Amino acid sequence: MTAWSQHSDINSFLKPSDTLNISRRNTVLITEASLATLTLVGLNQLWYADYPKSKFHTLNDNEEWLQMDKLGHVFSSYQLGRVGADVLNWSGVSKKNQLIYGATLGFGFLTVVEVFDGFSQEWGFSWGDMAANAAGTGLYVGQELLWKEQRIVLKYSFHRTQYAAQRPDKLGSGLTEEFLKDYNGQTYWLSFNMSSFFKDSKIPKWLNIALGYGADGMLTGTNTHLSNYDRGRQYYLSLDVDLTRIKTNSHVLKTLFSVFNTIKIPFPALEINEKNGVKLHAVYF
Repeated sequence: MTAWSQHSDINSFLKPSDTLNISRRNTVLITEASLATLTLVGLNQLWYADYPKSKFHTLNDNEEWLQMDKLGHVFSSYQLGRVGADVLNWSGVSKKNQLIYGATLGFGFLTVVEVFDGFSQEWGFSWGDMAANAAGTGLYVGQELLWKEQRIVLKYSFHRTQYAAQRPDKLGSGLTEEFLKDYNGQTYWLSFNMSSFFKDSKIPKWLNIALGYGADGMLTGTNTHLSNYDRGRQYYLSLDVDLTRIKTNSHVLKTLFSVFNTIKIPFPALEINEKNGVKLHAVYF
C-alpha cells in the first residue's frame, strides 16, 4: 500500500458520517465507557488509596489558589464536553443527542471524581468545583444552542515558574507535573473569533482576540506563613488563532487542528496585574 493510499484511508476514516453509523457509535460508547472506568479505577487505586478515607463531607475551597483551580475545572469540563460531542458527530449522531450525551461527558466524569473527593479525608466534595464543571459544560452547550458554533473557545497556556521548586509536592516536580499542578504558570483564555461576530467583515476567519486570567506568588492555596510572596491576579489581552477555522480538505489536519486548538497560540500580550500595573510581553506562553 502506498503512502498516498494510506493517507486516503485515514482521511476517509476520520471524515464524520453524514448519517448515523451504528458501528462507529457503538465503538465510541464502548471506548468512552472503558476509558472512564479505567481512569476512575486508576484514580481510586493510585491516588486516593494513599490518603485516609472518611465519611462523605463537603468542603468550601472557593477562596483557594485565587480561583485558578476553579478555572481548571471549567476548562476540563468544556474540553471533555467538546470531545464528547465531536466523536458523536463523527458517528453521525444527531445534533440534539451530541449535546445531551456528548457535551455532558465532562460534567458527568468530573462529578464522579468530586464524589471521590467527598469520601477522602484530604479533600471534600466542593460545590464550587461543581459550579465550575457546570459552567464549562454550559459554555459549550450554550454556544451550540445560540449560534450553532463555538465563537468563544476556552484555551490554556503554561510557562514554568520559580515556585514549583519550592513546593514540588504541591506544585509538581518536573515539567509534566508542573504543567498540571503549578497554578502560577497557568493562564486560561477566552478566545473570541472575530469574523463569527462580524460576518460581513474582511477579518481573517481564523483570527481571534483572547482575554486571559492568571495568578502568581502562590505556594499554598491560601495566604499562610509558608508564602513569602505577594499573591496577585493577572489579566491579559492578546491575539490568537482558531485552528479549526483554517480551511483544509484533509480530515487528518482537521483532527490535529481540533486537538491543538485547546492551546493558546503564543503571541505578544498586554498584562495588567495587581502588583506592577501594566506590562508588555513580546511573546507570552
